[in-house]
Amino acid sequence: MTTIDILKKARAAWPALQSANTELKNAALCAMADQLIACRADILAANALDLDAAKGRISDVMLDRLRLTPERIAGMADGIREVAALSDPVGAVISRVERPNGLVIERTRVAMGVIAIIYESRPNVTSDAAALALKAGSACVLRGGKEAFRSADAIVRALQKGLEAVGLPAELVQLVQDTTRQSANDLMTAMGLVDLLIPRGGAGLIRAVTENAKVPCIQTGTGICHVYVDVAADQAMALDIIENAKTSRPSVCNAEEVLLVHGAVADAFLPKLKARLVDGRAAKGLTPVELRLDARAARIIDGTPAGDRDFDTEFLDYILAVGVVDSADQAIAHIAAHSTGHSEAVISEDPAVLDAFARSVDSAAVYLNCSTRFTDGGEFGLGCEMGISTQKLHARGPMGLEELTTYKYVVRGHGQVR
Repeated sequence: MTTIDILKKARAAWPALQSANTELKNAALCAMADQLIACRADILAANALDLDAAKGRISDVMLDRLRLTPERIAGMADGIREVAALSDPVGAVISRVERPNGLVIERTRVAMGVIAIIYESRPNVTSDAAALALKAGSACVLRGGKEAFRSADAIVRALQKGLEAVGLPAELVQLVQDTTRQSANDLMTAMGLVDLLIPRGGAGLIRAVTENAKVPCIQTGTGICHVYVDVAADQAMALDIIENAKTSRPSVCNAEEVLLVHGAVADAFLPKLKARLVDGRAAKGLTPVELRLDARAARIIDGTPAGDRDFDTEFLDYILAVGVVDSADQAIAHIAAHSTGHSEAVISEDPAVLDAFARSVDSAAVYLNCSTRFTDGGEFGLGCEMGISTQKLHARGPMGLEELTTYKYVVRGHGQVR
């Protein structure tokens, strides 16, 4: 089946979801979660084939993004159930105005229609995206990467069984079968069939979609996330936050890629950093972090000299660019010049520094004394997320149910004419 055929089927199925009430949508989501568990063996078998095919072709960190386990599948099912427990945004009245002439004007939240998602090698995105789109009242067409195709296909088949179990069309959730660039182009140019296109992946994918899409799209950005350690930082807290932000899961977009340290504490702090992220991890049999050091940092600790692009790179690996700055203002200026607008953190006990950072850093999420790893739909109470938007129009940050809807005006009168 061609990509256009799939989109046409999604468009034809959508009216069934438009007429579905909240109870039916929630029943469908719970059935979808149940089917993920029921089909776990099939999903794991498909994932094993994807992993075997990918070994030697992608890094170990990226293999971890691709890998599914019984625990991860259970987490995917739990994420769907959490979406079911959230309030239904469709039909909510955002604002209500009564005009002097008696007209009552209500701005009402409505579904998008058909949402298409282009994503790469994270199979869990398949169920997250489908669940959010369904609860937000939209059909969902998924186009995953070739590395995860078998896994995504098995997941979608399970989700479709859940839809059919409650009497909804399976075509409300579909996977594009073509993993070549042509299918991506088809989604980007399917005017009248795609109401919203969301790219979720690396810089190349995001750029290709934003430059070539003729349908409405939301830019989910790459994550060159910064942590700044201020002169007034609690250094023990800073080490804990940095280790979490860099090493808990380095292959995700909210992982730290750049560390900035105030020059007044760099001599004391950087040796502690190396002891924690490099020597300490190696002693425990863990992957040490490669520190890419600017000239000032390199005079204090050993590491790899930073290259021209190291402060503008989303490594998605155990690599951290480290720089020394002379003030919080200089750190904020560095972030403004190099950030992708995703997530930034400051570690400081100085209220003036925290306030300046919160006001001046222009990113989707700004953290004061906590890890960037919290930029996540689940952690923000959204159940799960469609992606992290780094643009400023319509949606910004983790995209949950409300960000997947639009609105229309419903105007009530009793014979008024203009």
